[in-house]
Amino acid sequence: MLVGVAVMLLAFNLRPAVTSLGAVLDDVRAGLGLSATAAGVVTTLPVLCFAGFGAVAPRLARRYGTHRVIATSVAAIALGLAVRSVTGSAVLFLVVTGVALGGMATGNVLLPAIVKTHFPRDIGRMTGLYTTSMAIGTTAGAALTVPVGKLAGGWHGGLFVWGGTAAIALVPWILLARSKPAAVSERDSHASTHVVPRLSRTPLAWALAVYFGSQSLQAYAVFGWLPQIYRDAGFDATTAGLMLGILAALGIPVSFVLPNLASRRPDQRPYVVACVVAFAGGYVGLMTAPATLPWLWAVLVGIGLGAFPLVLTMIGLRSEAAEVTARLSGFAQGIGYVIAASGPLAVGALYDITGGWTAPIGLLLVLLVPQLVAGWYAARPVQIDASNAGVTGNLNPRS
Repeated sequence: MLVGVAVMLLAFNLRPAVTSLGAVLDDVRAGLGLSATAAGVVTTLPVLCFAGFGAVAPRLARRYGTHRVIATSVAAIALGLAVRSVTGSAVLFLVVTGVALGGMATGNVLLPAIVKTHFPRDIGRMTGLYTTSMAIGTTAGAALTVPVGKLAGGWHGGLFVWGGTAAIALVPWILLARSKPAAVSERDSHASTHVVPRLSRTPLAWALAVYFGSQSLQAYAVFGWLPQIYRDAGFDATTAGLMLGILAALGIPVSFVLPNLASRRPDQRPYVVACVVAFAGGYVGLMTAPATLPWLWAVLVGIGLGAFPLVLTMIGLRSEAAEVTARLSGFAQGIGYVIAASGPLAVGALYDITGGWTAPIGLLLVLLVPQLVAGWYAARPVQIDASNAGVTGNLNPRS
């Protein structure tokens, strides 16, 4: 029970640091005197921190224990968000934002391992629950920061509340860190501590990394540019924001349903295809007739973004031992977020060059091809086998 509550609270706090800042970025720039370049650094920090800190998270977990590392990460989130909400220094704001994002990156990587350790036969349901909690936190950060800030006297108060929610999440993780300091390695010490496959030589690990990176690239590009696409199609700012809100809110039911469905069968390829088809349908609509049925294109793209909870589910299903899950998660996310960083930049550059959305959206359509290929390979009913550092075909639903 305690682990389940801890997982849900951690997941809720893995995105508000990003979405809350986006909601008040103009006010923050004015209040701190941030230049456009500095603001660009702030918006690029998440993907850089997710890639860098995420890559070292499994190593930290093996050395200090997963519960202890996550407890420290949640403390970093709480401290970073609290300090950045009260500081008047632009430099300190950037530093503590990086601290908070580092904590989030570590939590991103280790959550699949926690689920594998404590809920090995219920991966789909638990992944669905925590990705739903993550989607709720994402939406709350974007939707509530401005209203709370108005009640609290400005953007400082709007950002401070998320440091408070992270502090609440810290309590169960402190209790877990005291009771079981080495969560991942305890259960798997005999099975996988000494023999863990070199993931850089495992095609399945690379397929998961490319799939994770491809879907993240699509997500960052969509969240960064979708409102502008609708604005250029003739909609006002409120309607454009509503379309983004529809897309974000759809992530809540999709995050709950898709992992549960995917974990009931050993082969997740139908769901990989479904996400790509939904993406493609939404993009074609946005490219050819954005003002016609605009809500439908947002819904289709939102369904396509279900690739995120799907790949997290597959990471848990594609490894036999929790330690391997942690390393696989770190490998896939570390490489994946590097791939994802290019998405918004490439879309923005093409928009500047062409002055329209046909080429940028066309690029996103083309990039669905490697997403489909990598996802198809990664979704086969196989696992990385720690005992022989290879791949086995023995995979049962909810195993």
